[in-house]
Parts: sequence; structure tokens; C-alpha cells
Amino acid sequence: MVFKTLFMAAMAAFPVLTSAFPNTPFNTSGRWVLDSRGANFTYIGVNWPGAGEVMIPEGLQYQSVSSIVSKIKSLNMNSIRLTFAIEMLDDIIDRGGDVTLQNAFNKALGNTNGPKVLQQVISKNPSFTASTTRLQVFDAIAAECAKQSIYVHLDNHMSKGAWCCNTGDGNSWFGDTYFNTNNWKRGLQYIADHGKAWPNLISIGLRNEFRKPSNAGSSLPYNWATWYTQVISAADTVNKANPDILIFLSGLDFDTTLSPIPGASDLGNGQRFQKSSFSYANKLVLELHNYQNSATNCDSIKNGLWNNGFKALDKSAVNQMPVVLTEFGYSQTDNSVNSVYAKCLAQYMPSLDAGWMYWVLAGSYYIRSGTQDFDEAWGLLKKDWSGWRSQSSVDNGVAAMVRASLA
Repeated sequence: MVFKTLFMAAMAAFPVLTSAFPNTPFNTSGRWVLDSRGANFTYIGVNWPGAGEVMIPEGLQYQSVSSIVSKIKSLNMNSIRLTFAIEMLDDIIDRGGDVTLQNAFNKALGNTNGPKVLQQVISKNPSFTASTTRLQVFDAIAAECAKQSIYVHLDNHMSKGAWCCNTGDGNSWFGDTYFNTNNWKRGLQYIADHGKAWPNLISIGLRNEFRKPSNAGSSLPYNWATWYTQVISAADTVNKANPDILIFLSGLDFDTTLSPIPGASDLGNGQRFQKSSFSYANKLVLELHNYQNSATNCDSIKNGLWNNGFKALDKSAVNQMPVVLTEFGYSQTDNSVNSVYAKCLAQYMPSLDAGWMYWVLAGSYYIRSGTQDFDEAWGLLKKDWSGWRSQSSVDNGVAAMVRASLA
């Protein structure tokens, strides 16, 4: 009887202990991200770019989707930050529908190189054809990530598909040359709604790296008051379209500061960010970037990150919220893994129990800043995406950071 009682108790607990991926939807509670079981979740991932001129995720001419996802999985990472351009969605909404891979590669790479790269993509990914569309590639990546128990965080990186970022690229701020604010919001709405079909989509970043435009392309003042008006309007739109996903809010100055948010400081005209005022307060997350690669003092990095937004993790914050470092990175071709910068972040993020996503996975880009088949020195993968660019850098860098975060 005792054995039977213990057996039945164990069987009753078994579904909880082996609860199946993805355990969605996710919510937040104070500083924590929680899955549907109430278990803490920490983003431990990598950036997979898909916002360049072709507007499909990089590397598919060299490796299959499953092979690339397997490499991410081998590091025990649990998520990817998958970037996209609003232009991809403008094409769908305004220009006759989703663009085929054939047309996407021809437009971005030309009528000579475009067909060549397309055939390489199809060769490595035989489920694709010339008539496969951009968004169907995103669907395939999301599906493979789900198959390998990896979560997807979408990120609106640019409006116009191109390499990011500088202050004169026309994508810097609301109303800038290519940054049509209405198109941005409807694009976010479209992709958030589309993502309902992805069981592993847990979050979306509204915009990557707001920055002050160096030209006169924007009619809206570059300040926190404008940020609040536009970002909250976009967040409302996304939450209405897909109330299950988390919404990441990025800051100013290339997303290096969210300093007024943790303490609910005045944003201008008496406006303050008050998390408690949102009906979807349990869906809001802050994100920051850091590229202080030349830093010589770890304390300065840590103090800067804390004061620029990570203090929202503290129970004393007016707006206590999760904060994720969605971009940081360094060269994989030299000794940068042993720099003050790399070692500091590798220690500091796990010590905070804070999420992070390394920039970048990509060993190369279809095209970057006019150069086709661009070799990415910061990429974890080799140019042909076949393996790690530097095994020692990965072992001593992101792999060690994964272990520390999981611990």
C-alpha cells in the first residue's frame, strides 16, 4: 500500500516535472520573466539578422536552417533574437503581397549574383523554392527552433531593409526618411498577429536603437516625451494584436540608456512612465545594448549599465521590471574574448540573473553596406557558417557565459 501511494504521488507529479516545451504564454512578475508554470526564464541567446537588403535571415546559402539552429542548440542557448525590417511587411500590405526569394535576391544582389545565391539557398534548404516567400522563411526558422526547443524573440531592426545603424541612415527616429511611424505600427501589428502561429514566439522588440538623426528627415523632437508617446502607442497596438507575447522597450542613444524609466522620472511635460498604469504591465520588459569594447575598467561598465536601466531589476525601483542585454559583442578573430569588456559582461550578466543575447551569430551577410558575401569578424560562425570561427573564443566566451547563466 505504501509503494502504491508513493507511485501514485510520483505519477501525479510527473506531468509537472516533464511539462512540455514551450510552456507559453510568458508573463513578468517584478524583475522576473516567468513561463506558464511560474518558473523563472532567463533569455540566453544570440542575434540572427534578417533585416538586411534581402530581408530574409542570413546564412542560408551556406547551411540549412536545421543545421544553423542545431549549432545554437549545441551551446545550450534557449532563444534567438530574429531581426526583421518593416519594408518586408510594407511589401506585403502595399505592394502586392509577400516577395518571393527569387525577386528578393535579384533585387538585393542583382540579376547575376541573385540567381546564383538563390540556387545555393535552395540546394542547402530543399524545402524552399524560387517562389517561397520571405515570411515563409521566417516561418520555417520559427518551426525549426520550436522543434529544437528554442524560443523566438522578434526584433524590428530597421524600417528600410539595410545594415544598421548610423544617425544618417534614415531609420533613426520617428518621421525620419524611411521611418514612417504609421507603417511601423501597422507592421508590428501584422507580424505580432502572424506570430500567433508560432508556438515558441514569446516576445517582440518594438524598435532597435533609437538615435538622434543627423539630417532633417524627422519632424518630431528627439526626446523622451516623443519616445513615450510613440512607443506606448506601438505597445498598445502590439498587445491588442497578440496579448500573449512580451513587449521589449528599447531606449535612446542607440539603446544605451533607459535612465528615466526605473525611477519614473519626468520625461517632459510632467509625463512619467508608470508601469502600474498599463493593463498589460505583466508583459513589459526593458532592453539595453552595450558596446564599450575599449573599456579598461569593469566597474565603469557595470555602473553605466546599472544607472542606464538595469536598476529596474532592483526591488527599490518604482518600475521594477525585467531587463535584457539584447546586444553586446566583440571580434572573434583576435583576443577580444579576454578583454576587460568581454570578461566583465560574462561575469556581470549572470551575477544579475539577467538575460542576454550575443551579437552576432552570422558568419557572413548576403550583402552589407554594398559589399556582397560580407565576412563578419564578430560572428560566432565561420564565413560559411560551418562551425565556430574560433573554438577557443566560443569556449571561453559565450559558452562559459551560458554555463554561468544556467547555474
